[in-house]
Amino acid sequence: MIYQAEASEAAAVAELAAQMWAHPTSELAQGFMEIINSDDGVIYAAAEEGNIIGFAQCRLRHDYVEGAHSSPVGYLEGIFVSKEYRRRGYAKALMSQCEQWAKEKGCVEFASDCELTNGESLRFHLKLGFEEVNRIICFQKEI
Repeated sequence: MIYQAEASEAAAVAELAAQMWAHPTSELAQGFMEIINSDDGVIYAAAEEGNIIGFAQCRLRHDYVEGAHSSPVGYLEGIFVSKEYRRRGYAKALMSQCEQWAKEKGCVEFASDCELTNGESLRFHLKLGFEEVNRIICFQKEI
């Protein structure tokens, strides 16, 4: 079952997100609460037998989006399905909900990104119809 997550589920979604992103669960839960209460973002949950087993986070980006030609652009910020539930169509269904949400918000383009070394994510995006538009290496130094 795929549905729009509610504020009461922010902590459960954060538990999953912590497996993907190196941030404290409490920090993630707070951020998810803000997204859930926003008009510019949404979180969809995938559940099986009453347990949240995956999520997708998307939002509207009004700033520059690599390869896009319009604004706003629907943007997949993150998607995760617990390992034991993968290859069952949950990620595709979550993505579909995000794309539908973006269309309803007036978007004609949907974008995403992944790390250069994340081959699994690259294959996932390509399989769902995304087209690679650029590769970058980011730099930082302390001054």
